[in-house]
Amino acid sequence: MNHVPDRNQARSDSRVPFPEQRRGLILERLRTEGRADAAAISEELGVTGETLRKDLMALEQLGLLRRVHGGAVPVGRLTYEPAVSTRTGFRDEKTRIAKAALRHLPSGGSLLLDAGSTTARLAAMFPYDKELTVYTNTLSIATSLLDRPLLTVHTLGGRVRPLTEAEVDDWASRSLAEINVDVAFLGANAISVDRGLTTPDPAEAAVKRLMLQSARRRVLLADHSKFGCVSNCKHADLADIDLIITDSDLDDRELKAIQAAGVEVELA
Repeated sequence: MNHVPDRNQARSDSRVPFPEQRRGLILERLRTEGRADAAAISEELGVTGETLRKDLMALEQLGLLRRVHGGAVPVGRLTYEPAVSTRTGFRDEKTRIAKAALRHLPSGGSLLLDAGSTTARLAAMFPYDKELTVYTNTLSIATSLLDRPLLTVHTLGGRVRPLTEAEVDDWASRSLAEINVDVAFLGANAISVDRGLTTPDPAEAAVKRLMLQSARRRVLLADHSKFGCVSNCKHADLADIDLIITDSDLDDRELKAIQAAGVEVELA
């Protein structure tokens, strides 16, 4: 008797979304529908029921949902913040955004690099022939720039958050109060026309606010998945940003709403 493979198991691995994408969708369903139907999400994403069960268990362990028969229901906090090291989704989009951001590096002077996977991609692409002073609140970004002989690299200091590798709290705040840079390349977990730029952690939000004040020009780097979302802690209005660089998959309605708010958008 021939063995008939399970339809879910036969699916190509290349179609399976990354864990943070799956878990982000689960939390989005909880926000919008008040319940996550495991069977429906499994079918939509093309993953096995066992894979989705593991996602639900991981989110439950973080206190982000409560598993029930057939899926999950919300608990109080619905902000999922994956570690930067695991943010491997939208790789091509982030590369295009970082490449576009290179055109906005100052010819000389100074700049600030915020924590994040897209700003880290920008740092990895930095040219070797520019003489710049670079400030960052991320040790891994600073380290990645040390082989550029014409750069002077500074970190802000402070407590390091393991999830994002960002330096936060008083030391970082004092450093930002004492510097002025030509351009800041910033990140955000969520971007909304109504609620502005938000992030899950209040300490990171405080540092991001000070970054805005330290820079003459503010450039936000964010892939399309960040738009139309709201997280816990607001750190900027859209009007605080001079330029948004995102990828060409940004929803047209979001693009028009952002442009209507007076913010320049560059699609990569």
